[in-house]
Amino acid sequence: MAEARIEKDSMGEMTVPAGAYWGAQTQRAVENFPISGYRFGRAFIKAMGLVKKSAATVNKELGRVDGKVCDLVIQAADEVIEGKLDDHFVLDIFQTGSGTSTNMNANEVISNRAIDIAGGKIGTRDPVHPNDHVNQGQSSNDVIPTAIHVSAAMALKESLIPALEHLQKHLTEKAGKFDDIVKIGRTHLQDATPVRLGQEFGGYAAQAQLSVMRCHKAIRALRELAIGGTAVGTGINTHPEFGRRVSAELSSATGIEFVEVANHCEGQAAKDGVCEASGFLRTIAISLYKIANDIRLLGCGPRCGIGEIRIPETQPGSSIMPGKVNPVMSEMVAQVAGQVLGNDHAIVMGCRESFFELNVGMPLMGHNLLESIRLLSSAARVFADRCVVGIEANVERCEELVEQSLAMCTSLAPKIGYDNAAAIAKEAFKSGQTVRQVALAKGALPEAELNETLNARHMTEPH
Repeated sequence: MAEARIEKDSMGEMTVPAGAYWGAQTQRAVENFPISGYRFGRAFIKAMGLVKKSAATVNKELGRVDGKVCDLVIQAADEVIEGKLDDHFVLDIFQTGSGTSTNMNANEVISNRAIDIAGGKIGTRDPVHPNDHVNQGQSSNDVIPTAIHVSAAMALKESLIPALEHLQKHLTEKAGKFDDIVKIGRTHLQDATPVRLGQEFGGYAAQAQLSVMRCHKAIRALRELAIGGTAVGTGINTHPEFGRRVSAELSSATGIEFVEVANHCEGQAAKDGVCEASGFLRTIAISLYKIANDIRLLGCGPRCGIGEIRIPETQPGSSIMPGKVNPVMSEMVAQVAGQVLGNDHAIVMGCRESFFELNVGMPLMGHNLLESIRLLSSAARVFADRCVVGIEANVERCEELVEQSLAMCTSLAPKIGYDNAAAIAKEAFKSGQTVRQVALAKGALPEAELNETLNARHMTEPH
């Protein structure tokens, strides 16, 4: 069996591995860009298959390509969608900024697989040509941004939104379970008036809920598709209905309301929608960091720190200190958040690569956008399952810290005046006594009224 075959493109002959479905243009890019080893993942490859299938379906309807050829393209594209041909998408992320190499990778793989299905000889471009048939009515300049939008919107819908809803569910359950537990609040990392542990967790649940809403806004930012604009947004060599029809096909296939971009020159010359979507992911990362960081601080100790909650023991925390357990799940989320912020900056830098009629930072943007969605999805789900679910309240510690807090004097101020309350707080601090003890000794209020005024639960509710 031959180990290689010869294929041709406009620049001449190239040697291609015998069993490969890719062709000469892809092979040139393989040799030109041995940069990182990073490749487009499953989500993007699936989106490329969806775009090519939708294009073939519309080309058949419009009579732009022979129906039998379109059927072969659709059959091969279905295999791309299903992941059967992932090993043939071999190109590095760091390549031509338009993603032309990856578009041609898809065209060649689908063409050769279609030829194979038809019983022909791969590499001959007969009966299916990668440019004339698979790429009919398209350009890399509108296919790649379309695939970025489709893949990211699908990943948000199918992965990140369910993961955040899962986290929200468990945070809400903890908020209800902890609602009767009063603890000390903290502002500026200093003691503040009491708050219920359930209220704190309710705030975290609200952050997760808002993160879900931001995902929907990100999908909205990605709903306009560049397909139909071809090379520079003018639609040259493309049927006037092509963009609208392909967008409708993609909507039907994904359940997401995609539409043809309102202005093709904007859709291809700029990537503001991707930048906007990444901004929502950045905010989600910060939200998750806030939740995870609070939880690790509330559980710090277990004896010499705050220790108001107990987090699950997931693994030994030290190679030298026996029995030590660390907040590893919070640390994981913190690192994911840092990576997402870095990805966002890379996306911004890619968005800056817009010159006249085309952005040439698209592979960089597409890769990092999908990576952020993937990481946030995994982090949110794992954090919920391996940390939030197992959190327990240390009720005794919460009660102890509330009683010791100098901020208890806040509820005295409306009755004895701010200055008198401040004096009690300062004396309590110097003497090591509680606010209650000092106020009682000074006769600031009758004992019954004092106890009612210093009722910590009442301090957590408006009155």
